[in-house]
Amino acid sequence: MKKSILLFLIVAIVSCQTKKSYPTTGEIERLDPSLDSIISAGAKPEIIADGLDWSEGPLWVEKEQMLLFSDVPQNTIYKWTEAKGKEIYLTPSGYTDTAKRGGETGSNGLTLDNNSNLILCQCGNRQIARMDAPLNAPSAKFISIANSYFGKKFNSPNDVIYNKEGDVFFTDPPYGLEKNMEDPKKEIPFQGVYTIKKNGEVILLTDSLTRPNGIILLPGEKTILIANSDPEKPNWYAFDMNANDSLINGRIFYSTAGYDKSLKGLPDGMKVDKSGNIFATGPGGVWIFNKTGKLIGKIKVPEATSNCAFSADEKTLYITNDMYVLRLQMRK
Repeated sequence: MKKSILLFLIVAIVSCQTKKSYPTTGEIERLDPSLDSIISAGAKPEIIADGLDWSEGPLWVEKEQMLLFSDVPQNTIYKWTEAKGKEIYLTPSGYTDTAKRGGETGSNGLTLDNNSNLILCQCGNRQIARMDAPLNAPSAKFISIANSYFGKKFNSPNDVIYNKEGDVFFTDPPYGLEKNMEDPKKEIPFQGVYTIKKNGEVILLTDSLTRPNGIILLPGEKTILIANSDPEKPNWYAFDMNANDSLINGRIFYSTAGYDKSLKGLPDGMKVDKSGNIFATGPGGVWIFNKTGKLIGKIKVPEATSNCAFSADEKTLYITNDMYVLRLQMRK
């Protein structure tokens, strides 16, 4: 019995010594009591990685127990693990040409397809691509899934998701072009939201948004939400999905118009949990809506947030936060 107790104490001490502690930042603003069942009292965002130029596209890979995220200006994907922290995972990640150029060249949004391949929004290459290598042996080899619409190059694909049928949905603002809207290499006059069918066909879903950015499908895949990162129209838009690959009933889901301009960030990347709660990066942090669209709370942080990702059990939220990556352990 005494040996068992001693062994338990040794294991506990070693565990305490090896578990890294991280600095915290920000606070949780609770606007509705229902948030308490989503984020426990006392939970605070931790800074788990720093030294980035602009972090984006967080993706939790459960099989490898790693978080992947883009640093767009650095043209690099990093990985973070509890054991080793931040490490370079893949470079180049979004621009593979030899010609030097400025702007945001790297990968942005990341996701896994239905076969667990890494899918990248490549700003510099202006395409949606698949990494032609296993997740545990990354290599800068890419297969283009789509790079143009009726022969015209995309602007700079920004965020990407898959539906259950294996179709791709992505946004295409101008942020990766060197001169943004005035770039002479901009071939498409609008900023589109597209779907790519399994046969490779590219279909324009809408050209009505000024700066389409984050994109999610709500549970049931009947409604799509798109963030518009335009300071003149800082809104999240909802559309119903029609049977013929068209969007109908377009409307403002929620507007941040009139927000405090001292807060950093705009409507950007989003994620939705299995219960339909929406975590949307926006001015001042992450805005949390319940499945009816009611704003129930915010994760308030000083720097601009760009996107977020859940762990597999949805108890942890990872947030790309300008030069930082944050972890919020919402529930134990």
